[in-house]
Order: sequence, then C-alpha cells, then structure tokens
Amino acid sequence: MEFADKQAIYLQIADKVCEFILSGEWSDNERIPSVREISVMMEVNPNTANRAYDYLQSMGVIFNKRGIGYFVAENGLEMTKQLKRSRFLEEDVPRFFRDMQLLGLNCSEVEQIFKKSNNNQ
Repeated sequence: MEFADKQAIYLQIADKVCEFILSGEWSDNERIPSVREISVMMEVNPNTANRAYDYLQSMGVIFNKRGIGYFVAENGLEMTKQLKRSRFLEEDVPRFFRDMQLLGLNCSEVEQIFKKSNNNQ
C-alpha cells in the first residue's frame, strides 16, 4: 500500500479497514485478518497495524475475542459510517470549500463537473 505523508500510517490503515467494511467486503461479526496478516498485507510493522486496530477498537468499529482474533463489531458498519462522516465533515469539507474559495469556484460550477463525471462512469 502506498502511504501519504500528510497522515499517520496507522490512520491510513484504519481508513483502509473502514473501506473494507463500507464496501461490504467485511461484514458485522465477521473475523478480519490478524494484526500480523494485515501488517503483511499493508507492508507495515506489526506495531503500526496493532495501533490501527487499537484505534478502531476504541472507536467501536472492531473488537477482539481473546485468543481468537479481531472481528467487525455487531454495529461495525454503522460505526464506520459515523466515524468516516465525522472526519469528512470536520476535515475534508472545510478544506474543499476553502479550496473552492481560493480558486474562485462556485457551487453550480462544481455541481456541473460532478454531474458530468457521474455521467461518464
């Protein structure tokens, strides 16, 4: 996995785990890769992967069954949506509108571009 410099690696791993949950690849109550497995998959140190899992566990997205492994929480999909919505609204939206203002873009221009890109998909 390629990592961006602007965000801690463990948070980028947590985001990837959230993507797996949001896309339906991993479902509520489903066992997910172990810390070692995810560290190999993401090509990171197991301590970094463990930190990502600790973070997601503290947010209620995953849980650990001692001796068995990590699982998506029963309401993991909803918790993931809440976590991602929160971060999106607090970080991405203000940055987006700031960039729009700096570039002299208005909402109707952005809407037209969005509609055009959706039609091309």
